[in-house]
Amino acid sequence: MAKALLGYVGGSDPRLLAEMRRLQQRVQDLESELVRIQSENDVLNAAVAQHPGESLLNVNGIDIDVPQAEPALT
Repeated sequence: MAKALLGYVGGSDPRLLAEMRRLQQRVQDLESELVRIQSENDVLNAAVAQHPGESLLNVNGIDIDVPQAEPALT
């Protein structure tokens, strides 16, 4: 049964090992991106907490007021 699960007696397939390494690296990259985004979000939340009721969105010198969150897609 174990031989059937491995695919063949010869050991691990080098392509499978390469794919595993690639996927592990991708997971590591995504985890790093998640940590970066979470810390950026924490900074933005702290800025909002320091300036309640104040518009923090500014485009070309024009403040954009967003009274409540709106869904991006409906």
